[in-house]
Amino acid sequence: MLQKPFTFLSLKQLNQIHAHIIKFSKPNLLNSLLRSLVQTNAPHDALLLYNQMLYEPTSHDHFTYTYALKACSLLHSVLKGQEIHARILTSGHHSDIFIQNTLLNLYVDFGEIISACRVFETISKPDVVTWTSMISGLAKSGFQEEALMAFVSMDVKPNSMTLVCILSACARLRALDKGKAIHAYCLRFLNGDNIIVDNAILELYVKCGALVTAHHLFETMPKRDVVSWTTIVCGYAQNGFYQEAINVFRKMVNEDEVEPNEATIVSVLSACASVGSLSLGQWVHAYVDGIKSVHDVSLDGHVGNALVNMYAKCGSMGIALRMFNRLACKDLISWSTIIGGMAMNGYGMQALQMFSLMLCNGIAPDGVTFLGLLSACSHARLVDQGRSFFTAMRDVYGIKPKIEHYACMVDLYGRAGLIDEAESFIRELPMKPDGVVWAALLNACKIHGDGRLDERLARCLLGATNVSGGTFALLSNTYACAKRWEEFHRVRLVMRCMGVRKTPGCSWVEVHGFHS
Repeated sequence: MLQKPFTFLSLKQLNQIHAHIIKFSKPNLLNSLLRSLVQTNAPHDALLLYNQMLYEPTSHDHFTYTYALKACSLLHSVLKGQEIHARILTSGHHSDIFIQNTLLNLYVDFGEIISACRVFETISKPDVVTWTSMISGLAKSGFQEEALMAFVSMDVKPNSMTLVCILSACARLRALDKGKAIHAYCLRFLNGDNIIVDNAILELYVKCGALVTAHHLFETMPKRDVVSWTTIVCGYAQNGFYQEAINVFRKMVNEDEVEPNEATIVSVLSACASVGSLSLGQWVHAYVDGIKSVHDVSLDGHVGNALVNMYAKCGSMGIALRMFNRLACKDLISWSTIIGGMAMNGYGMQALQMFSLMLCNGIAPDGVTFLGLLSACSHARLVDQGRSFFTAMRDVYGIKPKIEHYACMVDLYGRAGLIDEAESFIRELPMKPDGVVWAALLNACKIHGDGRLDERLARCLLGATNVSGGTFALLSNTYACAKRWEEFHRVRLVMRCMGVRKTPGCSWVEVHGFHS
């Protein structure tokens, strides 16, 4: 039997068939297609189908709105989401808990916390998904206290995601006591091991500075993933326990339990830079070279910038510059890092030349960039250039100077022997000078043997904030060098009364990558 050849349909015929399907099919059929489009990351097509479904009342139901709202989230289209919200209000589906929760999630994802709160207030019986979305939205939008109040107000049992959200809020607030109470709740009511909750608890203790507790929790965790290892390495590095961070990273690599990610590597490189451990930094660099092809770790971006920073802070500016030149994508952090590194290592003119190249590449500087530039001018005694940069920072780039920038200017004048200019500059500050500013002036006086300001500097330091033990020690040593023993003992007495101690001097000896 002969079959008829296949006939291609015209666009008009296809539209007629599509209309027939929409008219006579049940909502479930089109909802399935709509859901598939959302799940396969085709939100634009999903919304086109949704718009067609609206023309026939029998072709859509409450599930249609839910999938359409999820498509808006994927497209990051808050306006389309608001349009669908308005249609929901007139369709009679506004009291459906699934639609309400999806709307709440939509506004939370967009950071529209006021709209999210309005949706939340219309929900007569919030379930655990509702509460979790609201708590998460408040915490992510900076309303951690309100997130805690919402958690206390819950009239349903929280799930693991609720607990993760509220633990994150406690971590951001540094609310250790509240976090401990939630930790106790987790131990009592959660069934089985939950590594996501355990990681949230670990982050809480790390961010609150309770590193002993964090280390104990980490060691006793039944399961540890890359997030667990990274959290404890970052915690040690960010709190100044650099050797501990390095040791944990060594253990991570040696145990071969999980592979480090970029955040782990950046943290350990920061620790290497802080202790000046060039050999260990080179070992980490070699390790990254070995795994990058397997685990898609790039030497660009954060890791590349961290390597430039590590080599610069360890004094290997040649390698730091080679690493910088290899970066395929040099961002603001890359340029600021290499400029700051050159300034730190005494390459003042080269730092200024690098800044010119940065501008030629279309990268606008920020406050960190200018800290490096002012430091470079200070160490190279380039007073006029330093003045120009400070003026350009405010007037050209619209960057409001911070106290660190003012301290750099005082140091610039002071190192050049312009003590009077430095003092005049301090008098014109728009804020009260802190210990860093006065320390810069004191150091300048000591360098140039100018003791005219010693008495006034001593009074200013006693009334200033952010005064380190090293600054008081510098003042007392200045008196000692001038054989002014009465003033020397007076400063030492003040240090004891204020509980200020200078960190004892120490020297690092590196043997096989370890410091002693």
